[in-house]
Amino acid sequence: MGKLIKNHWARLIVLTAAVYQIAAAVEGFFWPKIFFDFLTKNLDMAVKPLPILQVINLVFGVLLFAWEWPLGFIAGTAMHRSIEARLVVLPMAGLAAALLYQATNPAIYYTVALMVYFWAYSEGEVVVAKPWSIPQRARPGKV
Repeated sequence: MGKLIKNHWARLIVLTAAVYQIAAAVEGFFWPKIFFDFLTKNLDMAVKPLPILQVINLVFGVLLFAWEWPLGFIAGTAMHRSIEARLVVLPMAGLAAALLYQATNPAIYYTVALMVYFWAYSEGEVVVAKPWSIPQRARPGKV
């Protein structure tokens, strides 16, 4: 059996959350609702009459999907290979998702992916330049 590559697992979780977040943002354009509206109506202006929170969620969803897939111009760049950058962006995307009623599940998925990325980072994993490839081990030379 092989060893679990945690950053690949986290990437799949983020891809799932990003697709879900895009769908939730589009649904939020038709049925605008803030998640915490049962506590206060002060946040309602973030979703109607201008769909600010829906646009933010749509942008985060598309950005994270493009980053994790990755698109051709992103693949191999320092941004694509950086787990630290993901550890900075994922909480912001999760917060935006948690505020929109339709996007509470992606917020949970982002939290799980954040924990898995942190686990990968703490074990010293690296994201390889070629997407979806396995990191090569250093082979000892012949003596």
